[in-house]
Amino acid sequence: MQFLKTVFWAILAAVVALFCWVNGGPVTINLWNNLQADIRLPVLLLIVFVIGFLPTWLIMRARIWTLRRRIEAMERNRLTALQPERSAAEDEQVAI
Repeated sequence: MQFLKTVFWAILAAVVALFCWVNGGPVTINLWNNLQADIRLPVLLLIVFVIGFLPTWLIMRARIWTLRRRIEAMERNRLTALQPERSAAEDEQVAI
């Protein structure tokens, strides 16, 4: 299974590299009024991908953080519930 994953990522990297090599020319973007920006197409696509991916990644990390906190709280509660409670007689013996 690891081999197939490696082959998939290698093919994907080759396709991206080929795309960048073929479409490496500058692209003119009309921003507003008469303001224009010249940027290479692969860089533009990378910027757009990061802008789209970043909010989703941040939401995922926040959910993982929340779930870890809940799991840790449940584990603490479970451990305290498993510990036997001391009786008053045992407390007196420890004090003596």
